[in-house]
Amino acid sequence: MSIVFSSRDFNRDPASIKRAAQAGPVFITDRNKPSLVVLAIKDYERLAGRGKSLFDVLATDGDHDFEFDPPKSQVTGRTVDLD
Repeated sequence: MSIVFSSRDFNRDPASIKRAAQAGPVFITDRNKPSLVVLAIKDYERLAGRGKSLFDVLATDGDHDFEFDPPKSQVTGRTVDLD
């Protein structure tokens, strides 16, 4: 279900729109056509891909331990001829 406010409502009562945006996207219409979307910052960051960094995901809180045993690399070296 979409939450929709007119541009007049947006100008008259922005606090209502801020509260509504905590529940999901709020569409603002101008002459009955969508013109803006108001999002909570957490929703924007999720959509923009600005959530937790890899460091944040891998960082442990306290004494949480996990096992990490990656496979050995199969890269082999070769001799270099500098002549």
